[in-house]
Amino acid sequence: MPDLLLELFSEEIPARMQARAADDLCRLVTAGLAEAGLPHGAARSMVTPRRLVLAVEGLAPRAPERREERKGPRVDAPEAALQGFLRATGLAAEDLERREDRKGAVWFATLTVPGRAAPEIVADVVAGTLRAFPWPKSMRWGAGSLRWVRPLSSILCLLSDETGAEVVPLEIDGIRAGAVTRGHRFMAPNAFSVTGLDDYTAKLKRAHVLLDPEERAARILNDARALAFARGLELIEDRGLLAEVAGLVEWPVALLGEIGPEFRDLPAEVLQTSMREHQKFFSLRTPGTGRIGHFVTIANVETADAGATILAGNGKVLRARLSDAKFFWENDLRVISNAGLEGMAEGLAAVTFHGRLGSQADRVARIAALAAEIAPMVGADAPEAALAARVAKADLRSEMVGEFPELQGIMGMHYARAQGLSDAVALACREHYQPLGPSDSVPTAPVSVAVALADKLDTLTGFWAIDEKPTGSKDPYALRRAALGVIRLVLGNGVRVGLRMATVIPMMGHLVSLLTEGRGANAREIIDALNSLGFGAAAGQVRKTIEDSAPALGAELTSVAVDQAMERCDDLLSFLHDRLKVHLREQGIRHDVIDACLAMPGNDDLSLLVMRAEALAAFLATDDGENLVQGFRRCNNILVQAEEKDGVSYELDPDPRFADHPAEHALFAALDAADVAIPPALQAEDFA
Repeated sequence: MPDLLLELFSEEIPARMQARAADDLCRLVTAGLAEAGLPHGAARSMVTPRRLVLAVEGLAPRAPERREERKGPRVDAPEAALQGFLRATGLAAEDLERREDRKGAVWFATLTVPGRAAPEIVADVVAGTLRAFPWPKSMRWGAGSLRWVRPLSSILCLLSDETGAEVVPLEIDGIRAGAVTRGHRFMAPNAFSVTGLDDYTAKLKRAHVLLDPEERAARILNDARALAFARGLELIEDRGLLAEVAGLVEWPVALLGEIGPEFRDLPAEVLQTSMREHQKFFSLRTPGTGRIGHFVTIANVETADAGATILAGNGKVLRARLSDAKFFWENDLRVISNAGLEGMAEGLAAVTFHGRLGSQADRVARIAALAAEIAPMVGADAPEAALAARVAKADLRSEMVGEFPELQGIMGMHYARAQGLSDAVALACREHYQPLGPSDSVPTAPVSVAVALADKLDTLTGFWAIDEKPTGSKDPYALRRAALGVIRLVLGNGVRVGLRMATVIPMMGHLVSLLTEGRGANAREIIDALNSLGFGAAAGQVRKTIEDSAPALGAELTSVAVDQAMERCDDLLSFLHDRLKVHLREQGIRHDVIDACLAMPGNDDLSLLVMRAEALAAFLATDDGENLVQGFRRCNNILVQAEEKDGVSYELDPDPRFADHPAEHALFAALDAADVAIPPALQAEDFA
């Protein structure tokens, strides 16, 4: 049975498109072969910057003849529908079969599809795949109609077995398939012929091309580590950069270079980001100090001077890039020395957060008030938490973050330290964005936790206030991620807070801002008055505070605001509960256990809720737990049947006076003893 080898040789394919393209090639070709009825074995795709390759083992020599049934129009359908079906099947009316189904009589056609030789099928499938290939971006060139990511130079398409190799008769847009390919663009540019996959792979390696992306990545990583080790340095590994660089070269050659001493005082993150984003360099740091002074660049060619010319050219470009970074850093430090981070943050007033939720400066003010309220609950100093919130987003106005947006938070930390702010405030600037995803770490420093929680709660309450909630798969403001962040921050730090009331004040702040527009009321004064209430304020307190601070709103509008806030906070809590269910199920807690705990009072205290769920899950895993569930189920079934039979409801407390059996007296005695033991255990949260 022959094996298929397909190579599509082109100009350089963008690295970000390569992995998806290899998967698509394998999927489309194997699906086409299956649809044509041609059996085959395992299929594997590979990719380099200049070639997409597919190898399929064990193709059948030809597809067997097969019969297909096609359902046609209803018997009473218009004549035009019947004629169209006949043209599509190539049959006459008398060849159709009438069958009855649920909707009436329908015409069916039985077709005999003749067998075809493998080369013919492969040619059709490959041509169809090339015409319909789903590149994110594609182009046409010359006079042809074929679209490809870059101009396609040649096609290698072979069917080979132990008797030899056969070129598939394929031609598309003037490109005729053959058995010829080329090696490395510079080190082995001449064409050579191959006879199969093993011959192809071996000859490519001799022509300085590593076909497998994983092999290229492994060589890059090993060579970079070896260069670092030889100089007593440590490679900062970056899996994303590794995959990208492996897609830029066919024959990776690692070269070690040095950063100029004038740039080594820049923060390590600035150096690493600048080299990664602009130059695709790997950073090397000195163990112990963490200072970055060297880099590894990956060339695509071996040179007579061992890469000296390449390193010299890269060094010139790197110096220009790092000069820009140094200019941004020094300019930002100059602004901070004159006005401080809070002065830099004043520019956030000109940055819109959302059209209906105000500017970033408005948002910072809300977060600062909320962080001060949360601080005592997480062991943080309230004024320090408020200060951290006021400066945490100041770096969004820095020139460095303007150039490298991925450094937001990181630069805030460095600028806070440069200003002489406390380590807690500096750390909060960096950590308040966390956790950014399910695998990201959760902050534990109290000030960081307070600001991170305030940030995420402000986001959630704001978008709930304007009714911009996630729908289906659409979540443009990453609110699901924010909700999971709240859950992980609360659970990871054992924060004890009732989220229903914790969200009422910020929710009211958003609603008041929306409702006071054009009504002659100062939203800021009302929000400050609401913030002074703190967490746990009752609805009556909230209503009276608004009435006292904003008489212009009127009682009716005040009532609307309070009612809407309570309703939307309950809806937001349900959303948080849904995210919590997913989080707990991933940890192995059953859904019915979670639902049982959600049905209890205090379900807005997520730490309490999880303690209950864990205790209940652990108990149900024991023999006593299983027996309790079974016993309850039996009792419940008996009572339901008795109620149906007697026509009464047995919901009243049982009366010990009617006990007439020793077992009943023992049960009442056990319940009386439990009534004494349970309240203090609940008070101590000893749920087991």
